[in-house]
Amino acid sequence: MSIQKVITVFSIFNKKEPIKDLPTAETSGWRGRLKSGLSKTRQVLNRDVTDLFARYPKIDEAFFEELETALITADVGIHATTRLIADLKTAQREKKIADGEALQVEFKHALTTLISPLEQPLDVTSHKPFVIMIVGVNGAGKTTTIGKLAKYFQSQNLKVMLAAGDTFRAAAREQLMTWGERNNVTVIAQESGDAAAVIFDAVNAAKARGIDVILADTAGRLPTQLHLMEEIKKVKRVIAKADATAPHETLLVLDANTGQNALSQVKTFDEALQLTGLVVTKLDGTAKGGMIAALAAERPLRSGGSIPVRFIGVGEAIDDLRPFVAHDYVDALF
Repeated sequence: MSIQKVITVFSIFNKKEPIKDLPTAETSGWRGRLKSGLSKTRQVLNRDVTDLFARYPKIDEAFFEELETALITADVGIHATTRLIADLKTAQREKKIADGEALQVEFKHALTTLISPLEQPLDVTSHKPFVIMIVGVNGAGKTTTIGKLAKYFQSQNLKVMLAAGDTFRAAAREQLMTWGERNNVTVIAQESGDAAAVIFDAVNAAKARGIDVILADTAGRLPTQLHLMEEIKKVKRVIAKADATAPHETLLVLDANTGQNALSQVKTFDEALQLTGLVVTKLDGTAKGGMIAALAAERPLRSGGSIPVRFIGVGEAIDDLRPFVAHDYVDALF
């Protein structure tokens, strides 16, 4: 194999001692996990928004002013809040709604309508191997997301390979190898060196092995680190040399704890890499789940409209990352 001098291929069979798997999701199913994961956001919404509908037997301008403040507190964002308020006022006027309980039904409908364009399931069957480039800031959860995505794609009977393209962070390769063991998938890595070279060789190896999906890790970087942003552009260009159509998906991993700061991350990474999708992680650890609405309200971030949210994560279990479904998300919030 031409890459064997510089590339080490790791699989579960390379380790003498097995690494204990993460727990699986509870038997209550994904909707139950989603509801549990969004509990902190739901508490904020119940305290500041849902209770507001109940406290106003008659809808007036004071109600809308309080609702505006409550939504911004829930990290829904200025643009999303403005749109939701406008939609509610229209519904109230056209349907002659007089009480808060009836208007709350319209609020859920307006929120679902707002975020529904973000719901665009990822189809990985258009190319083989389908190359997914994973990017994000330091600590967003890229490597953990890769492990969970590997598990998800395996559940669809797809052959997965991991590329350890984060050659900058100490122990990043070892962390990805651990996920390779947990999912019983091959990891392509170098002892040290260039991230682009690792992923380039991984694509060639995947072609030879009949792999369906490649998940390519990259080093975390801040949007303000211009030299590192240029470096990640190079990674994408080199991937295209291995496969002119690749990467077929460029996913930005967002930590939900960052709230509105996620918008600036999306803007900067999209300008550099032309993002095709987002993954929102750690929704279980924050009350800022309203940031999904903020992402939707920033349309158009580009001429083609909002960047879809492909997956959301609501826990530490290996199957706590699933495709984003707008209706299920709103139901879990209330």
